[in-house]
Amino acid sequence: MSETQIRAVDVAAATEQAHVLAQALPFLRRYAGATVVVKYGGHAMGEDSLAQQFGHDIALLKQVGINPVVVHGGGPQINAMLKRLAIQSTFIDGLRVTDAAMVEVVEMVLAGTVNKHVAELITNAGALAVGICGKDGAMIRARKLTRTKQDPDSRIEQALDLGFVGEPTSIDVRVIHALTGGGLVPVIAPVGIGTDGQTYNINADTVAAAVAGALNATRLLMLTDVAGVLDKDKRLIQSLTLADVQARIADGTITGGMIPKVENCVEAVRQGVKGAVILDGRVPHACLLELFTAAGPGTLIRR
Repeated sequence: MSETQIRAVDVAAATEQAHVLAQALPFLRRYAGATVVVKYGGHAMGEDSLAQQFGHDIALLKQVGINPVVVHGGGPQINAMLKRLAIQSTFIDGLRVTDAAMVEVVEMVLAGTVNKHVAELITNAGALAVGICGKDGAMIRARKLTRTKQDPDSRIEQALDLGFVGEPTSIDVRVIHALTGGGLVPVIAPVGIGTDGQTYNINADTVAAAVAGALNATRLLMLTDVAGVLDKDKRLIQSLTLADVQARIADGTITGGMIPKVENCVEAVRQGVKGAVILDGRVPHACLLELFTAAGPGTLIRR
């Protein structure tokens, strides 16, 4: 290839880059100074190339004037550690039953290994990230989660004991504001603390929704392992109102594990988040596509 041909290719590539930037500019203006909470987990966390892209995407958000706050899960990592320690794990309705021995492992993995790895991904990409958990500064106050299940024979509601599984009662945003105000990206492990000092394992989706609501975030992005909310023909539903969500649950369109995800999004929107999006974390640069293009890849839930 001659020098002239190389230059022509370079100009064509530069023109395409300029076109992309021009299209993204209105969205950059829209989100300038905004807070975006991102729940990170699932396949996107387990695959190295997607993990690296995630780190770069979050760093980019910070560099263009957005305040990203990351809440992460870590179920597979917890399972791997429990297996190494020969600790049996059981689930009820998708929630891990967490006894005293297990809650120590959960805290060690979530607030330790996983938390620092996620922060490292973002820092290596050019933005300073700090890993914290809900116990730091008593940021996430929690109480024991209560669940009931109906006995199929007697139809009597029975209480389920999930051990040290909790739910947030309050979010103290001062630690988060101190970090974002100092130019840092908070990376939050979903471990909370009770009024008695007890440690609680909390579902990461629930924490992300609670944090987004407390921060009055512009967007809550829930990265998951499916395209978003699908209709009965398995086609992506691009937008839902709060009323739509209830109707789709009632008619059986939204089922199984998607129900708690959309319910967390609904709760976040009710608390003041302008929009919550369930999107496929397996799609490269899913967060950037959602925020900086007209047709985001996920399902937007709004008022």
